[in-house]
Amino acid sequence: MDLCASTLELLGMVVYMAAWLCALATTLMPQWLTLSTDLLLTESYELGLWETCVVQDMGGMECRPYDSLLGLPQDIKVARIFMCISLAVGLLGLLLTIPGLYLVNSFSQGLEGCRAKRIMKVAGGVLGMVAGVLSLVPVSYVAHLTVMRYFDESVPEVVPRWEFGDALFCGWVGGFLLLVAGLILFASSCSSLTPPPLNLYSLPQPHPILPDSIKPAPASSHPP
Repeated sequence: MDLCASTLELLGMVVYMAAWLCALATTLMPQWLTLSTDLLLTESYELGLWETCVVQDMGGMECRPYDSLLGLPQDIKVARIFMCISLAVGLLGLLLTIPGLYLVNSFSQGLEGCRAKRIMKVAGGVLGMVAGVLSLVPVSYVAHLTVMRYFDESVPEVVPRWEFGDALFCGWVGGFLLLVAGLILFASSCSSLTPPPLNLYSLPQPHPILPDSIKPAPASSHPP
């Protein structure tokens, strides 16, 4: 395996792990949406997938989980499902990619081992791209609904509106990096992974040992 492909797979693995951690942080962060009002300048509200929080200007923060799953808004339900599936698919892709790395001695040396490594790495890269799409869908969906509600003319201007939180930007970064990591791993798999050919002329060919019964008789040294 050449140095370029080995560097690509290591780079893809590092980006993959960083992207998966970004997706995990996006799922757990309560800052999906933020809201602040002119009536309470010392408080702001944050909305996440699992809880809502009230943030004080003095540094205090109080969070409360949702009481019921059935009472959640539709966008929060969809985001929960997609983010959980994205994390599961991404973790499965990581577990498949690690044995397929060239530096990991997970298969036997030879053509069959190289083919198995390539299959594992390609599968991990494809799952990484799928996880990236699954992560970008709920983040973009929540952002789209937030923009539509913010510019809704039927709502009076005095009514406070939700705005983008830090978790949305973290989700966009994580989903994009998952796509990039999958493409890098797929590109590293396109290089040749065939083992080096054996040198047939490195060892001398042994001469056959003939038994004494069939050895040729020595030539006579006396003339007839």
